[in-house]
Amino acid sequence: MKPDPFVRAANSRDLVGHGPFAVSVDGVDLALVRTGAGWRAFQGRCPHQGALLGEGEIEGDRLVCRNHRWRFSLESGQRDGGPGCLASCPVVERDGVIFVDVSGLEPAPTQPAGKRSLDELPGPKPRPLFGNVHQIDLSKAHLVLEGWAKQYGPTFRFWRGRTPVVVTSDPAMINEILRARPETFRRSAKTDETLSELGVKGVFNAEGEAWRSQRKLAVAALAQRNLKQLYPHLETVAHRLKRRWDRAAATREALDVVDEMKRFTVDVTMLIAFGHDANTVEASNDVIQRHLEVILPRVGQRLFATVPIWRYVRLPSDRRLDRALAAVREWLGDLLAETRRRLETGSDHANRPANFLESMVTAVDKHGEPFSDATIMSNLITMLIAGEDTTAFTLAWAVHELCDAPRWRDALRREADDVFGLPDVAADVDAVNRLAVASAVANEALRLRPVAPFSGASANVDTSLGEYFIPKGTTILLLFRPEALEPTNFADPLAFKPERWLDALSGPHNPSAQIPFGSGPRMCPGRSLALLEMKTLLSMMYKSFDVERAGRAEDVTELFGFTMSPAGLRVRLRPRSGAAH
Repeated sequence: MKPDPFVRAANSRDLVGHGPFAVSVDGVDLALVRTGAGWRAFQGRCPHQGALLGEGEIEGDRLVCRNHRWRFSLESGQRDGGPGCLASCPVVERDGVIFVDVSGLEPAPTQPAGKRSLDELPGPKPRPLFGNVHQIDLSKAHLVLEGWAKQYGPTFRFWRGRTPVVVTSDPAMINEILRARPETFRRSAKTDETLSELGVKGVFNAEGEAWRSQRKLAVAALAQRNLKQLYPHLETVAHRLKRRWDRAAATREALDVVDEMKRFTVDVTMLIAFGHDANTVEASNDVIQRHLEVILPRVGQRLFATVPIWRYVRLPSDRRLDRALAAVREWLGDLLAETRRRLETGSDHANRPANFLESMVTAVDKHGEPFSDATIMSNLITMLIAGEDTTAFTLAWAVHELCDAPRWRDALRREADDVFGLPDVAADVDAVNRLAVASAVANEALRLRPVAPFSGASANVDTSLGEYFIPKGTTILLLFRPEALEPTNFADPLAFKPERWLDALSGPHNPSAQIPFGSGPRMCPGRSLALLEMKTLLSMMYKSFDVERAGRAEDVTELFGFTMSPAGLRVRLRPRSGAAH
């Protein structure tokens, strides 16, 4: 008798609605969809850039990828408007359990080993024992790497002590690495080690099944389909910030743009992800921001350290990091305890979680076990940090560029007037989605000033990239900005030109050359929320105020911590001049 090829995939009672649902069976990712004709199971990764299709949407009879909106027929798997067809596999439901036969969807065979050794890669000459770390100013690490890319080519090597590190800005290699996570490549071992040592083991640095189960909750909490229900929180914070800026405009106070944007993003994250109204905008209670400012830069320093001195000697900076982490944990711990108490009182939220925190508290892992407090806390810290810095810094960079682009300041204002009239803040997601100019400004800021200018990966197995053999354990840094500044990808690439995103600039335009939110299965789950925040805030700001830089453009510099921020950016606001609004 032949063995039954069908393998358990999920309990049907856990799959509410039509889907899609991301599941993994024997190492194969699938997208499950409930249709009028029954269950359908498709290959789980988009053929474009490897995004998890189970994180997409159903629109009518089409499965839509969340990354670049590729659409596939639920009946045939055929892609709309282009070549490509999703492979499917047999699926049956027995006694409330979904079973699939993935034997026809086995992972692609490992590519043959590259013939060239990493020893052949060019790069800066290292010093004995120390390597090239002495050449890297940590506050400008991204600029050093980009400079080496210009000097040695898109793929080169430097040494962190005695450990070789490969760096690539080659788009084919970057795409290959991002698509092949988490099986062939993973988050860099150094990043995982650094965060784990600090007690942070959340979705950002988790791997395997731990990553998959945590990722589902993060994606569900921040899914584009939920943004209509979440938007009132964002609108509330934007109105509060408008009132704060009205007071600053009356006194002509110079505002630290990064600080202002962090107030906005922290409050939005707290409301949307945790259901907690921190209101740092109105209460000026920015203590949590002060602690967060300590954590990421120190993590960045440890990533490039040759010797882990902190394990032997606790410097003042290490003690500051310890205190900041302890304060954040205590603060979040109180929030977690309050959430548990509320759910235990019989709140319906126990059955229908309203946010990411409630989902983490009520969810179970693959084995039916609740997540540990350590895992929940790690994800709260990850969500808070990720929701604060990256969006806030991108908004600040957009303001910096707009200070020298009056045409686009005026365009933002006209668009906001046209789309939502007298109100200062868009009333709903539909209005925000009509802000094409605000979207173009945000995308151009992301292209010119990527706040995550590079990312790290480690090889899980012996593999290859291009013609190079990559031994297991090799660390690779993916350098994102060089391709976005290539004339072959974007016309006039060094200039701030939002019109390129409105099809109003002739010449090359290759959106795939910029990947500010990553790509592949581990693409940032907060992408849709981040773009919604950016468009909402930019439209409010320029509809309501005249904005001028308090200082010279050349005094604003790129400062790298764990992410890249505009150091020294301050602005003054004036109530909007011209016609009343």
